Amino acid sequence: MAVSCRQILGLVSAIIGVLGTIVICFLPLWKVSDFISADIATTYMIFEGLWVNCILLTTDEMECKEYDSTLTLPQDLQDARVLIVFAIIIQFFGIVLGVVGAKCTNFIPDARRKTKADIASGVLFLIAASLVFLPVHWTTHAIVNDMFNPDLADDQRRHLGASLFIGWVSTGLLCLGGALLCCSFFCRNETECDVKSAHTNTKQQRSSRQRSTRNKKKVS
Repeated sequence: MAVSCRQILGLVSAIIGVLGTIVICFLPLWKVSDFISADIATTYMIFEGLWVNCILLTTDEMECKEYDSTLTLPQDLQDARVLIVFAIIIQFFGIVLGVVGAKCTNFIPDARRKTKADIASGVLFLIAASLVFLPVHWTTHAIVNDMFNPDLADDQRRHLGASLFIGWVSTGLLCLGGALLCCSFFCRNETECDVKSAHTNTKQQRSSRQRSTRNKKKVS
């Protein structure tokens, strides 16, 4: 696969992962729970997110409310807030460096600096992937453990929300994009750059000599 193709594929994968991270940051679907009263007269669903929790009534009306205080938020969601926000900030700088270091752009004329920008972009996306992975993993693990906890009532159990599934996909895309960007650099070090440059110059000189030889033969 050509370098430019790997860069484009890596950057596109990472950007999709960034969009997924933004979605799970604001989508209140980290935890889902059902509540059914004893007489089945009252039934509703509760959706918990990082910033708000929502209640879906049987009339298909949804009411969302911000958390009264950060202290009332479960510890796993408090930590998830911080990590997801940091991940989004890091992803922003990763996109900027990825565009600057792309072979098809001319923001940096020097190939070596493009290489460094591209590698830095890939590393940032890999770091962001780990920041997204941690809260998604431990939230999933806690929900799965509670499902098999006999001490919890049915209305206290939580189910995996759509945000967690989106988070897993986003983590994979960020890892893929970061790996491709780290592997798509033009040269691994300055020596290799010099070797490639010298090899290119040699080819150009050979081509020039061949053209001049052909022209001499035609004249003779």
